[in-house]
Amino acid sequence: MIGLLQRVGEASVTVDGAVTGAIGRGLMVLVCAEKGDTEREADALLAKLLTYRVFSDDAGKMNRSVTDVAGGLLLVPQFTLAADTRSGTRPSFSPAAAPEDGRRLFDHVVRQARERHGIVETGRFGADMKVALINDGPVTFWLRIDPPRVAS
Repeated sequence: MIGLLQRVGEASVTVDGAVTGAIGRGLMVLVCAEKGDTEREADALLAKLLTYRVFSDDAGKMNRSVTDVAGGLLLVPQFTLAADTRSGTRPSFSPAAAPEDGRRLFDHVVRQARERHGIVETGRFGADMKVALINDGPVTFWLRIDPPRVAS
């Protein structure tokens, strides 16, 4: 699973002219499932997102998580994060999970997030979304949780 998190002052997602999710201060996270990912990787990514220390403490150090600051969490499905860009001038999306797996894992992350965090908003899987945000910092981190390797 991949999460591209951005610390934001505010962020929103619009689909067909209607806002599907909006937050104030918090994290806007693009979420992507790759082939081989399961609920285990989804849970590990969410745990990391909720505890990743990207907000400043009183001394100005990044020592607080989105949970610590009671910030919003805007989860946006984004399969293009799995693109293989190593060759040519067109990305290959073969590393991405199949759409049905991607949707299942994104929905799982959203359900779990809503159980564990106060403010959770989302984009819409498979939709043409317009994402607006004010990146605070800017602060952006790419997180990846790989499935366990199987010994051969």
